[in-house]
Amino acid sequence: MADVFDDEAEEGSVTLSEYIEDIEAAELAVDMVLGGDDGKECTYPHGYMKRQAIFSCLTCVPSGDAGVCTACCLTCHDGHEIVELWTKRNFRCDCGNSKFPNSSCKLFADKDPKNLQNNYNQNFQGLYCTCHRPYPDPEAENQVDMIQCCACEDWFHGNHICLEPSEEIPTDEEQEPLYEDFICPECAISFSFLKLYPPSIWVSSFQKSTTPRSEEKKTCENATGCMSSEKDGNESYSFTSEVLTDSSCPSVGNSSVTATISSEDKSSVKNNNLEGDDKSLENKVPDSCLLKLVLNQTTHVLDKKMPFFLSKGWRDSLCKCQSCYDFYVKNKVQHLINKDDSMEEYVEMAKQKRQENLQKQENAQMDFINTLGHAQKLEVLNGISDIRNEISAFLMNHGDSSKTITAEDVQVIVENLAKRRRLH
Repeated sequence: MADVFDDEAEEGSVTLSEYIEDIEAAELAVDMVLGGDDGKECTYPHGYMKRQAIFSCLTCVPSGDAGVCTACCLTCHDGHEIVELWTKRNFRCDCGNSKFPNSSCKLFADKDPKNLQNNYNQNFQGLYCTCHRPYPDPEAENQVDMIQCCACEDWFHGNHICLEPSEEIPTDEEQEPLYEDFICPECAISFSFLKLYPPSIWVSSFQKSTTPRSEEKKTCENATGCMSSEKDGNESYSFTSEVLTDSSCPSVGNSSVTATISSEDKSSVKNNNLEGDDKSLENKVPDSCLLKLVLNQTTHVLDKKMPFFLSKGWRDSLCKCQSCYDFYVKNKVQHLINKDDSMEEYVEMAKQKRQENLQKQENAQMDFINTLGHAQKLEVLNGISDIRNEISAFLMNHGDSSKTITAEDVQVIVENLAKRRRLH
């Protein structure tokens, strides 16, 4: 045991409070990825779950077109080559079905041959972005963080999402995102109808500029929803909700995108219901519709490939009338109006489950203690009390919890506890 602490001391010491904080942070990070799943039961009986942690086993399915839940990953694929996919929407565990011809599920064997509603992308092969590279990339000198598209659920490097050279992903000074969701340029074409909504649902990319401060200020005063801040010397960034101008995007390709839709100017939107003098279909637009048009019969395309950054709480602004809902269902995007689908909700659910599990553990410990006889119970409780008192006394004698713990310190604590037991 002393050798272990000696090795850690050579590499760099940590304080007791830092060690505890690191453990708690690591446990919380794992819980947020797994959504609070304790990994004991296969999720297959729950059907196509709204969102859950999914893993791809390349040892069993080298083609990368199958996914397994947390429990199956831990139980059925332990020691295999695993790709962690974080979360997937409307997915059902594949473990042991026809995609796994050489193995069966140890937790729930009675499964259909295929889960026909599951969607698989290149992530299941361990590849990401338009560059189709793994993460971490063994050939990259520096690993670049990626962001996930809430539509296709693929992950993208910031320099591969069609941003203009003068633009950056909208983050605050601590590099925390100012947006709730991101939609990649390819998916933005299919989700162009979102441009029919007011500017309040959008967070535009930061506009990087080397314009002198006096000119920058004048420009900002004339812009819509514009804010500016100084950053790194004379460089400044403006923040605007205006629709960007035309540009090419070499990282995605040259798909033809024809008409412009601005959230502030709907003159380019063509509602086929009301075309010409025939307004016989006008009554199909529900009075409760926020858009005042029928999405299923409205042309809405973009003038270029561009990423969408959606503001926090943007789902609350989407129209949920029957007409719009029918459009979401037809295009299989009804998850847009489901707040439970957001990663923010997923993380909050994970935190809540973590607290519930910690409470269950505490209750289980107390239940165990209560099963003991009177003498055994006193011995256990006195032992716990001795450990707590010895550590507290050690910290008090050395100032506070910021004191660095060495192997010798641990040995002293153990010896003092042994002395206490002999005295008892």
